[in-house]
Amino acid sequence: MKSVLMGAVGATALAASAAYAEPKAEVLHWWTSGGEAKSVAVLQEEFAAKGGMWTDMPVAGGGGDAAMTALRARVLSGNAPTAVQLKGPAIQEWYEEGVLADISAVAEAQGWADVLPASIAGHMKCEGTWCAAPVNVHRVDWIWANADVLEANGIAMPTTWDEFNAAAEKLQAAGFIPLAHGGQSWQDATVFEAVALGILGAEDFRKAFVDLDMDVLKSDKMKAVFDQMRTMRGFVDANFSGRDWNLATAMVMNGEAAFQIMGDWAKGEFMAAGKVPGEDFLCASVPGDGFLYNVDSFAMFDVDGDDNKAGQALLAELIVGQNFQKVFNLNKGSIPARTDVALDEFDSCAHLSAKDMAESSANGSLLPSYAHGMALRGAQSGAITDVVTAHFNSDMSSDEAVQMLADAVANSM
Repeated sequence: MKSVLMGAVGATALAASAAYAEPKAEVLHWWTSGGEAKSVAVLQEEFAAKGGMWTDMPVAGGGGDAAMTALRARVLSGNAPTAVQLKGPAIQEWYEEGVLADISAVAEAQGWADVLPASIAGHMKCEGTWCAAPVNVHRVDWIWANADVLEANGIAMPTTWDEFNAAAEKLQAAGFIPLAHGGQSWQDATVFEAVALGILGAEDFRKAFVDLDMDVLKSDKMKAVFDQMRTMRGFVDANFSGRDWNLATAMVMNGEAAFQIMGDWAKGEFMAAGKVPGEDFLCASVPGDGFLYNVDSFAMFDVDGDDNKAGQALLAELIVGQNFQKVFNLNKGSIPARTDVALDEFDSCAHLSAKDMAESSANGSLLPSYAHGMALRGAQSGAITDVVTAHFNSDMSSDEAVQMLADAVANSM
């Protein structure tokens, strides 16, 4: 056992006592659907193969709201988990509460700075020290489609919102649900930011949803975003309220619905069901330029005990390791956070994602997703999403929505 641990943990420059401890980790996450559960199982298996003892703490609920409630209760009781699925500014928020561990020894020993894109690495650092480990890069602004439904109706994947609307109207007339959607606030926000990227463009998207620029938030272009959202509302079936995202994906899979706008975790569901990209389902970026990313990561919480510290170090090393990055992302539908992982075994949608990410990174249109907690802190993102959901579920005008949006953001500051 000791020789295994010295190989796995010793390189992380931990204290000798931690290197000889039996690695233990209690891991809190919200990966509970088919493709997600299969993905996290990969990490459990690797951890066990290195002599680790894993305690799984899954908390169901898309977006992780329930998981965050459970986490806060644990932290307040002085019993934080070893590692927690966290991302974006939420990592820094927990750091500011003084409860995150410094895993810089692992990151530096493993050369993370050399293999992670600078924008991704920035989310994993807390005042210059490494405090989280990135698992992947999800693209948010995807359109997924049932290939047979589109072919039977003579429809190509849309490249403009006008084309999308025309296709949706044609599908609706033929008896199909044009847009599979679940009436949950984070799903509303996902569609909204995808529409916003296409209509605002990358520069104004950054101004609106990263910088919170009032001129853009109150602009005519933002009114056009809400106009398109009103149109999209007419393409959703009457039973959408409260539907989980993976059930909406299943509607596309079984041909009940034609399109879904969702991050590439939806692809994980297609793949888990044995569906083949390009044959059973199609993928394309939403109309417009740019790439919205959502990076899954694990933040390491300050824990006592050499066994827990050793488990934390081993987890961090495995998470960013080439093998896990490859196998995990093949299951999850995303692409590796590491730029040196070969994509030979990845599907055509993943290759498109990697190509677009590289191009967007080069031209400044690689953008953090507001809807998935990468761009803004909770108060600001929540304020925006409240307006988006209120508009989507009412007859509120675009003018009213834009004014409400500006007011909500101002009051959240």
